[in-house]
Amino acid sequence: MAYMSEEGYQKLVAELKHLESVERPKIVAAIAEARDKGDLSENAEYDAAKEAQGMLEMKINQLKATIGDAKIIDTSKLKADTVQILTRVELKNVKTGMKMAYTIVSETEANLKLGKISVNTPIAQGLLGKKVGDIAEITIPQGKISLEVTGISF
Repeated sequence: MAYMSEEGYQKLVAELKHLESVERPKIVAAIAEARDKGDLSENAEYDAAKEAQGMLEMKINQLKATIGDAKIIDTSKLKADTVQILTRVELKNVKTGMKMAYTIVSETEANLKLGKISVNTPIAQGLLGKKVGDIAEITIPQGKISLEVTGISF
C-alpha cells in the first residue's frame, strides 16, 4: 500500500492520463512510420520505436499499480504530536547544531530539492513516531547521526 497526499495522487493520475493519451499515440505513429520504410529485420528506427513502446507500457503499468495501491491520507485527521507520513519535521543535528526541515512523503512524492523525503529513507524511518524534544540516532551511509526533533507540523 502506498500512502500519499491527495496532491501526489492527482499528479500520478495526470501523468498516467498524459502517457496514455499523448505519449502512447506518438510511439504508435513512430512504429507505423518505421514499418512503412520496408525491411523490418534491419530497421533500427523500428527496433528503437518498439523498445520505446515497451518502456512506455512498463511505466504505464507501474503507475496503474501505484494508483491502485494508493491510500490517500486525510491530513485533517492526523495529529502533529508525533512524526508520521505527511508531517513536516524540523530537526537539529546534535553534533553540529545545523538545522534542517523535511516533509515525510510517499516514495512517489519524494523530492529532496523541495525538502520532501521518502518515508522509506533511513532518516524518515528513524524519525517516525518521535516527538518534539526526542533525539533520533540514525544510521546513514556515512555513519551515525543524532537528530533532535525541534518541531512537527503539517
